[in-house]
Amino acid sequence: MSDSVLVAIVMGSESDRAVMADCEKALAELGVPFETVVASAHRQPAKVHEWASGLADRGIKVVIAAAGKAAHLGGVVAAYTPLPVIAVPMKTSDLGGLDSLLSMVQMPSGVPVACVAINGARNAAILAAQILGTSMPEYRVRVEAMKREMAGS
Repeated sequence: MSDSVLVAIVMGSESDRAVMADCEKALAELGVPFETVVASAHRQPAKVHEWASGLADRGIKVVIAAAGKAAHLGGVVAAYTPLPVIAVPMKTSDLGGLDSLLSMVQMPSGVPVACVAINGARNAAILAAQILGTSMPEYRVRVEAMKREMAGS
């Protein structure tokens, strides 16, 4: 396995960190090298643009983006990178996360973003590892082992 970062996690606010810790934990369990940054698509658009535009050139393979309300960070990131983007809608106090979810699944044609459940950080990590596993067998083997363990066999 390479020590270079393969998955980039971005969250719109420090308040998302508690949920996204499950994502980081799952990636670590699967041995996937990752980085995490906090950058708001609406409060720091230039930072998000610069960061997202350079991901592929740095060798990143998959992006996981978490945001709440209608601040669709994943869609903004997807506009700036050719890499697969997995969105994690955050639960909100206003609409329980439905606002986050709808902003992420209603992407325009040509700008796809995968989306997991509200607060589905762990599933985002597993999906990222599965994507890596399509071309990096060590991650496919680790996901298969995890699924066998979940099945109790």
